Amino acid sequence: MRFSKLFLFVIVMVAGASLKAQDIHFSQFYLSPLNLNPAMTGAMDCNIRLVANYRNQWASVIQNPYTTYSVSYDQKVPVGRYDFVGFGATFWNDVAGEVNFSTSTAKGSASYLKRMGGTRKTAHYLVAGVEFGFAQRSIDFLLAKWGSQGLNGIYDPNQPSNEGSLNSSITFADLGAGLLWYSALRNDNSFYMGAAFHHLNSINVSFQDDINELYYSRLTFHAGGEINFNGRAGISPGVIVMSQGPHLQVNSGLSLKFRLGSARDQQAFHIGLWNRISKQDDGVEGTNSPVLLDALILSTRFDYQTFSIGFSYDVNVSSLAAASNGSAGPEFALVYKICQKINRGPNCFRF
Repeated sequence: MRFSKLFLFVIVMVAGASLKAQDIHFSQFYLSPLNLNPAMTGAMDCNIRLVANYRNQWASVIQNPYTTYSVSYDQKVPVGRYDFVGFGATFWNDVAGEVNFSTSTAKGSASYLKRMGGTRKTAHYLVAGVEFGFAQRSIDFLLAKWGSQGLNGIYDPNQPSNEGSLNSSITFADLGAGLLWYSALRNDNSFYMGAAFHHLNSINVSFQDDINELYYSRLTFHAGGEINFNGRAGISPGVIVMSQGPHLQVNSGLSLKFRLGSARDQQAFHIGLWNRISKQDDGVEGTNSPVLLDALILSTRFDYQTFSIGFSYDVNVSSLAAASNGSAGPEFALVYKICQKINRGPNCFRF
């Protein structure tokens, strides 16, 4: 392999795992609540929720694709007459590229769900949530290919890298907070909107001791709901906007919901179409990068009582579509909820 092509490939992989790169994201963001917003902790129509997510990206392009998985647990406990306190925990891991750039995060979250109004068949809640945890980033520099290892345009692993002292891993604390408003309405209709601020504290993510690389904070806005037409069908629109440093990403779309059996059976099938657009400023004054359609997302989901399984597939329509044959990656989500009777009327949307 010509070194120039090899070096370019490595640069792309390292850039994808840049110290200031975007956080992990799931196309089925609505099925990864604690990664979305700490105020989602305990915001559910049951008492306990277990969630697992898995995403595989760029398998058609690179030998070591981006692999992300996440697991979470949360529950809510009644306090006072209509309010709740939520507790949760999340762990996720992301591995990217040939140098095994890995990020692992473990965090706990807490929330307070305050009823702001409603009737016997409706409810409106304001939720405040916080999260705190620790993260570790690691990279195998022995697998890296450096520009100094090129000889006459050919990569030579025997050439010295001429790089200084590098740490193979770093560990740091992480803090976030969020707000959520939701309304549980008649006939299983609902609406929610929220905002979260991740990486509130100052975080140095440099692998070199003498360099300060601050982790970009991330601001997330999300909204959605469910509209039922006749008890047999409905739609679930949603949108998420994430801004992190020079990165901007927007996912939006909707799912069609078809109820199977009677309302008591609690069975439903969902099929949806979503899009993802992105923008990344290059930091050069006087220039402005365009907003580009990055991917179309096909999604499906099956609900059976308190169990849900979701699947989505990203169809790449960006400039990398030719190299990836139009594919970006599959994603799976599993949700299991444990419900106990609460005689407080409606208290949450069906998330």
